[in-house]
Amino acid sequence: MAKGTILIIDDEEQLRKLMGRLLALEGYQVLEAANGRNAHRLLEREEVQVILSDVKLPDANGVEMVAELRHKYPETEIIVLTAYGNIPDGVQAIRNGAFDYITKGDDNNRIIPLVSKAMDKALLQFRVKALEKKISGKYGFDNIIGQSPEIKSAIALAQKVAATDVTVLLLGETGAGKEVFAQSIHQGNERRTQPFVAVNCSAIGKELLESELFGYKAGAFTGANKDRTGFLEEANKGTIFLDEIGEMPMELQAKLLRVLETREFYKVGDAKPVKVDIRIIAATNRNLEAEIEAGHFRADLFYRLSSFTIKLPSLNERRKDIPTLAAYFMATLSPKLNKRVEAMSEPFLTALQHHHWKGNIRELRNVIERAIILAEGATLEPVDLPIDFHWEQHPGAGSSFKLADVEKQHIIKTLQHTKGNKTKAAELLDIGLTTLYNKIKEYNIHA
Repeated sequence: MAKGTILIIDDEEQLRKLMGRLLALEGYQVLEAANGRNAHRLLEREEVQVILSDVKLPDANGVEMVAELRHKYPETEIIVLTAYGNIPDGVQAIRNGAFDYITKGDDNNRIIPLVSKAMDKALLQFRVKALEKKISGKYGFDNIIGQSPEIKSAIALAQKVAATDVTVLLLGETGAGKEVFAQSIHQGNERRTQPFVAVNCSAIGKELLESELFGYKAGAFTGANKDRTGFLEEANKGTIFLDEIGEMPMELQAKLLRVLETREFYKVGDAKPVKVDIRIIAATNRNLEAEIEAGHFRADLFYRLSSFTIKLPSLNERRKDIPTLAAYFMATLSPKLNKRVEAMSEPFLTALQHHHWKGNIRELRNVIERAIILAEGATLEPVDLPIDFHWEQHPGAGSSFKLADVEKQHIIKTLQHTKGNKTKAAELLDIGLTTLYNKIKEYNIHA
């Protein structure tokens, strides 16, 4: 397997062939070009990691060509071949972006080690580029699923604000996809190659949030044995996403306001300010204006955060997208669960469409995952859905027996799936183990 691809550009055929054989013996794939024009044609067709180029070419100046090639192929490294004693050309080539230069006929022992170093650097740059492309594809706006007018309107607003550094406030119910939007906004900005740090303000205790957010100096409190970098500093040059901002304590809101106004803050226990260059995206499922009235949220912070507000629709407001989202989750989760599930029956889809989604997209994903685990065939059926879906399909006072019957069958099927393992069955059913034992006794289930 080739260690990488090298392009040799030189009008001296004998030298090209000699260097080519030498590099091929080292395990590299070697391409050759006698002039700049042929080199450009090859580079348009082939992915090249390292270029070895003569300074004097029939149709180009190798030193000037370095700058052009580095602009067009920034991940590719270039080593310039200079004539004996022509050091200025080599120096200028490095200024133009060349990796290094070697003198023809005088640096033969340097060629292999130099090419090896240039190849290592280039391969790393190609891997970084591929990773950035993968991340961009994963979190870009194209990855937000849905064609309903409500979601398309939210995407259009997010795309417009993404290119700026304006602070964004995302409003929406829990599970509506606020972090996905925040990631997409980050990827649509020049900061995309810099850190994206997500902080859930409701998941960190009030006592810990300040030190986690701002960091602290050694000795600031008991247990602070060494300096700690906070989330704000980790996000420097990039984006920090403050989810559930409505849960942030009032005293920390004042400190966050200072960050928004001055782009600096103090670590816990430190008298020296830390400057940061960050973009802030915040999100909440609360009505912040009502929180202001109740004295739980600062009005000045709200006005700074809400420079640009985007309201994300709940899943109940975009029911048109439910089949598409369900199909996506089915296709992505089935292989991970080692199940061959390829379709959803019409009654199954109808049940999804009529369900009231309190947990939004997150709940839908969990329902599909659970259904795939319980499915006995390649098609998801209503029997694979949780109990409350069946209650929604058969409401009314006369339905108690039907509901009990459905619940009994669902428990039996779950126990069959777990091969009688009651602990796993209770986890899948999302009930306590004691409750499961009571249900088994109540319905006289032999497990």
